[in-house]
Amino acid sequence: MFVSDQPLIGELAGWLETPAGQYVQNWEQKKTNGMVANAFGYHAVQVGLPHWDLLAANRIPHKILAGSCFEGLALPPDRSLLLAEPEQLPLESQSVDLLILPHVLECSNNPHQVLREAERVLVPEGRLVISGFNPLSLWGLQARVPGVEPLAPVPAHMQVSLPRLKDWFKLLSLEIDRGHFGCYAAPCATQRWLQRWSFMEAAGDRWWPVCGAVYVVAAVKRVAAVRLVGPAWKNKKKRRMRRAAVVANQPRQADVSRQQQGS
Repeated sequence: MFVSDQPLIGELAGWLETPAGQYVQNWEQKKTNGMVANAFGYHAVQVGLPHWDLLAANRIPHKILAGSCFEGLALPPDRSLLLAEPEQLPLESQSVDLLILPHVLECSNNPHQVLREAERVLVPEGRLVISGFNPLSLWGLQARVPGVEPLAPVPAHMQVSLPRLKDWFKLLSLEIDRGHFGCYAAPCATQRWLQRWSFMEAAGDRWWPVCGAVYVVAAVKRVAAVRLVGPAWKNKKKRRMRRAAVVANQPRQADVSRQQQGS
């Protein structure tokens, strides 16, 4: 069993082994695989939940799993481990080509700082993939009902909605590339009842696509091109030189008059 210094992320890791957790995990794995399969570069990092390999479909040569605890982790041959907290990543600025944050924002007491760190370490045009619970779903509504134990372990007040995430992206020059909502089944804890509600998957995608229990979104770090402008006196000097060259190449008026008289 995965144990973390952060109680909430550790509780979430244990919950992913339940039928409802497997339901969410399988859907997120499929969507994340599609988002990272064509991401290229030199360094790919997954922060949080290192026992859940979301870099499997990516071909970047250097892959790093970052977290606060790796007890009992069977490390794949092409992975490196990094002991780190998401709010303070021990990585150089603009050094990561692909960064994955599975449910990290909602498990942090300072999600905006986590996002600032993600923007800092990403290279220009680097890709960021984030997953989280949707507070506007049936699962999110259940978590707000007094006296009812929520199915998902993340409290409703800590879940980050997609509109809020979009606002944070705008402040950090991150541009959404694509996103998906999924897991439309009613909040059920058993595999039997989750299967009974499986018909809602197709209906949800068609009729209420923003009400899925979870979402996965990919964003790209955009950096405006910088144009170097030289000192103004250099430009003025060049203009004077061009005017002098034009004047020197023009025939003098007296020479033109003599040529006309001679003809």
